Amino acid sequence: MKIVTNVTRLLGIDLPVIQAGMSWASSSAALPLAVSEAGGLGVIAAGPMYPDALARTIDEVRAATERPFAVNLPLYRQGADEVLDLLLERRIPILIASQGGPRRYLDRFKAAGTICIHVVAGEEHALKAVEAGVDGLVVVGGEAGGHPPVELVSTLVVVRAVARAVGDTVPIIASGGFADGAGLAAALALGAGAANFGTRFIATPEANVHPAYKQAVLAAGTTGTRTVGRGLGMIRTLSNTFAERMVALETAGASLDERKAVFAAHSLKMAALDGDVAEGKVEAGQSAGLVGDLVPAGELVRRIAWEYLQTVERLPRASLQ
Repeated sequence: MKIVTNVTRLLGIDLPVIQAGMSWASSSAALPLAVSEAGGLGVIAAGPMYPDALARTIDEVRAATERPFAVNLPLYRQGADEVLDLLLERRIPILIASQGGPRRYLDRFKAAGTICIHVVAGEEHALKAVEAGVDGLVVVGGEAGGHPPVELVSTLVVVRAVARAVGDTVPIIASGGFADGAGLAAALALGAGAANFGTRFIATPEANVHPAYKQAVLAAGTTGTRTVGRGLGMIRTLSNTFAERMVALETAGASLDERKAVFAAHSLKMAALDGDVAEGKVEAGQSAGLVGDLVPAGELVRRIAWEYLQTVERLPRASLQ
């Protein structure tokens, strides 16, 4: 099956299904490889990876598939310049960069033939990225897990606003709140050429997180997430003991230092690798409430595509009578 959009043409993929770069969950070869092989775009999350492990993972994915794949790099991470050098040396096909300015990497990577996608959360940064010369945008709304935009403007609004602002200059990938084919249809209707699926891919055998993390996502409802840590690198996490503690501090007007101490004492790694889903940062989006089963990643990509077709078929046809 193929669903052709400006994003699939740009990236050389069959389906407009992008697996979001998620620290730990896609910081290994299994999940990105399965998604790319199924016709979507698999994304290696470089955020928590040491350079040697990242290099091995890139080589492993490249050796196992001829399909395109991407690496997501948060530009704020420690040693980001060293990682950029590594990615340039490995000549990765697609770079998805976030949390920093695109001029830092664009010239070198475009000269090497890498497709450069930049993550934004509003019209202003989108226009700046387009002016700098990016090949495409990921536009993130407030429903997203991990690090949503502080303003928490919904994906429904921000994707449409960016699409209107940039016009046809670059393709857009919509991110935040997508879990199935109906969501993909909505993303394309807003003017995007693909949708970014993050939380949905946590509930797959290939996701490199503890089984308890996956079960927590499966058990969550649409109101089961909280945003905490405003001013500290705000995250969206599943409601748990850690999140409740942070909310209590924020509600009580605790000092920045007091909140920072609690925020820093808990990590995503605690939940993702150790399985401590009470005290760890169980980063997940509001779409967790739409995730109902554990399914192999390749099967999930194909399911989303079929659901998209079924959704489009059910849409009412207009009449000019």
